[in-house]
Amino acid sequence: MDYKTKGNDRAHPWTLGLYAVFLLVTSSVHAGIIVMPDDPDEGPDPSTVSIKSIAYAGTGCPAGTVSESLAPDAKAFTLLFDSYVVEAGPGVPLRESRKNCQLAVDLRFPQGWSFTIVDVDYRGYASIDRGATGTQKTNYYFQGQRVGPSLQTTMRGPFDDDYHIRDKLGVDAVVYSPCGLSRALNLNTQIRVQARGSSQALMTIDSIDGELTHVYGLKWRRCR
Repeated sequence: MDYKTKGNDRAHPWTLGLYAVFLLVTSSVHAGIIVMPDDPDEGPDPSTVSIKSIAYAGTGCPAGTVSESLAPDAKAFTLLFDSYVVEAGPGVPLRESRKNCQLAVDLRFPQGWSFTIVDVDYRGYASIDRGATGTQKTNYYFQGQRVGPSLQTTMRGPFDDDYHIRDKLGVDAVVYSPCGLSRALNLNTQIRVQARGSSQALMTIDSIDGELTHVYGLKWRRCR
């Protein structure tokens, strides 16, 4: 797990905008002298990939608080959440310490291709006292399948800064979308904090551009 922080020289809002960028991981080679042939599993033509719809529900994403966009090269799609914040400490109701958002992403692409999630980057802001923890978790599966692999990371206090964390899914754990069928990608996301005694914990969104990002790496392969 890669763990990075950035300097924090501004006030952090106590509201949350969750900015999730789902990055399609492809392989390409750029050489000055030798040009390698294209990888046959690099991915479909970007002009043929689109987001048909996104449905969502949960305590961290009330109606009207999520928006999305697809990058022109079809190698990333972005979700923006603006009501996803967790807090724990004296006087804070227990329900505020844990939020979730379940999403169904209908990604359209040509037949003959399949994709999977391989990693996730978390970026945001956390203020966690000594003895307290903050956890982010995502699991995914395709419509009609059982709940699949999980990606999870836990931060331990003391910590008060922006952060960048990457979790990678093991090769043996990946699950590809079914070939020849149109199935939504279901994402179950959760953020929670735990604090003991007089300690406090907050996880919110305030990275370099004032937003927290989730970057889900996707890998394409041709159906055989």
